[in-house]
Amino acid sequence: MMDPSLYKAGTENFNLPHDIVKLPSGGKFYKSKKSSVKVGYLTANDENVIINGITNDRDNLIINLLRNKLYEHDLRPEELLDGDVEAILIFLRNTSFGPEYNVSLEDPSTGKPFPTTIILDELNIKQPNVEPNDDGTFILTLPKSNSTVRIKLLTLGDNTEISNLEKTYPKGRVTPTVTWRLNKQIIEVDGNSDRLFISKFIDTLPIADSKYIRNFVRDNQPSLDLKKEVLAPSGEIVTANVTFGVEFFRPFF
Repeated sequence: MMDPSLYKAGTENFNLPHDIVKLPSGGKFYKSKKSSVKVGYLTANDENVIINGITNDRDNLIINLLRNKLYEHDLRPEELLDGDVEAILIFLRNTSFGPEYNVSLEDPSTGKPFPTTIILDELNIKQPNVEPNDDGTFILTLPKSNSTVRIKLLTLGDNTEISNLEKTYPKGRVTPTVTWRLNKQIIEVDGNSDRLFISKFIDTLPIADSKYIRNFVRDNQPSLDLKKEVLAPSGEIVTANVTFGVEFFRPFF
């Protein structure tokens, strides 16, 4: 469990300048059911966090920014879904440097790079095809095993934990990332919520069922559509992707 003192900075700053950010999830997956959150503006002090994060650890950069800038006492950064994290990061960047996101792409016809600009304000929200239950979970019947599972969407905290496990896993061995993700996602199998039972179930889960869960999550996780089609100089259509690595935070240098 996170040390409460680590989250204290953001929640004590309600009186600082901030704005309201609408969450792509609509708050349906949180206990608070908040569809929007208070987010502070980036300050000169935040530049230290950003520069250190860019040169060292992207995951820690995002966590630290959210801890400082999310002004909600009943919603921790680790509880946020990816799409909501993206919306907050885009707000922070837009209010500091504007919505223009400049990237360099390669023209598939000539192999030459060309610059393009994505307007972050114009990114659309991808809405889920299936509404979640009141507790923010989904119940699926798997096509191969015919088992009924209750799943949840992974949070920033879940993804960070998996990322940290990957970094420390012994080199030369196959990293069981798929298994780790399923162990986080599946919270009940045929009415049984025992973690040992679920872990054994996952170990023998047919690939077809694993793929079914993965595809369901992809189609039903509320998020921003981070892809934009642009026209290359040759006339070819190229897809540009908004990513939250060095290119996204480069203006802070």
